[in-house]
Parts: sequence; C-alpha cells; structure tokens
Amino acid sequence: MLNILRFPLFLAVLALSHPAAAVDLEKGKEINGTCAACHSDNGQGGKKGEYPRIAGQQVKYIESQLRSFRSRTRVNIPMFPYTQERELSDADIKDIAAYLAGIELDTKMPTYKGTEDALTKLLMAEKVMIIPRAEGDLANGEKLYQKQCAACHGKTGKGRGMFPMLVGQYTNYLQRQVDLYLKGDRPHDEEGTVGLLNALKAQDIQDILAYLTSIQEPKE
Repeated sequence: MLNILRFPLFLAVLALSHPAAAVDLEKGKEINGTCAACHSDNGQGGKKGEYPRIAGQQVKYIESQLRSFRSRTRVNIPMFPYTQERELSDADIKDIAAYLAGIELDTKMPTYKGTEDALTKLLMAEKVMIIPRAEGDLANGEKLYQKQCAACHGKTGKGRGMFPMLVGQYTNYLQRQVDLYLKGDRPHDEEGTVGLLNALKAQDIQDILAYLTSIQEPKE
C-alpha cells in the first residue's frame, strides 16, 4: 500500500526532472534558409505581397498554419511538400515558429552613426518594413476594427495566441485572404466559413485595411 501511494509522487518528480525540450533557435534559423526563398531572410515576405510577412508573427499561429498545410486542412499546394513530416517534424515546426516570431522589423529607416561599413548598413536597411498607406476612411476603419477585430487580433493588430498579427502585413495579401474567406475557400475561424467578414461591406473592409496601415509605427 505504501509503495502505491508513493508512485504518483515518483511520477511527479520524474516529470520535473525531464522538462519539455526547449526550442532550438539555431535549428529554426537553419530551417528558415528554406523559407527565405519565398519569404526572404528576415521573413518580410514578397515585396508585392505574393508571400506573407511571417516575421514577428504569433508562435501558435505559425505552428497551427504549418500543421494545417501539412494536413491540407488549409490548402496551399506550394507549402504542402515543405511541411510533410519527412521535411518538417513537429519539433522543427516549434523551432521555426519560435525563430520567426523573434524577428523584429523596424518601421523606420535606421539612423546611421557613421561608423558602420557598407554591409552593416545594408543589413540594417533590410530589416526595415514599411507598408504603404492604403486609401480608406481611417475613422470608420478604426471603429470597425476595434469593435469587430480587436478581441482576437489585439487592439494594435499584433495578434494574440492562435490569432495572427495583421498590422505590418501586406495590404494586398490581407485583401486576398479576405476574398478567400468570403468565398468560403478558407475558414475564418473555428465556427466555419461564415464569419464577421461576411457581414461587412467591401468599403468597410477597405477602411479596416487602411486603418491597419496607419498604426504600423509604434507610438513613442
């Protein structure tokens, strides 16, 4: 009887002595070499928004999307071969997600001290990502965003948990995803293909996208 009582305690001690493996950022950086072919070295994505920005994105969101690509829950043919188990294990997914989430991209051109060499200046400039301002009614966009979107994507558009960061993303990429949601080709949330976006007018969506481009610079 005494041994049985001690068994749960033994398991607890064993679990504490073998914590979950930490993410390997160096491995994540190595994996990013493959991602960089489309998303660039610093995760900015394609300059025309053909590939999304993934730098600074929410860890859980990156992980969930990579798994969705692998299972084809989210259909993306170019991503499918790269996310198969033989190419990207669950541990690899955690490593690349953590690495990408840690990349910070400035929203203003750097101020050079004058001591930097040409390569250093180039690398500093390459980590700047400024999304062009989109046209729209900013007041209406702010009102709609804060009412309809902020609960999941955060008041400043940085995302939270499983919900992605929207601010600092290419406007035409976001519009393309909105179109997929509206057509039912991509589910907006766990409730299915019909969500909040379906209740908004096209101009309202444009105003929200315009608002997102107006808040990309952090307030001092």
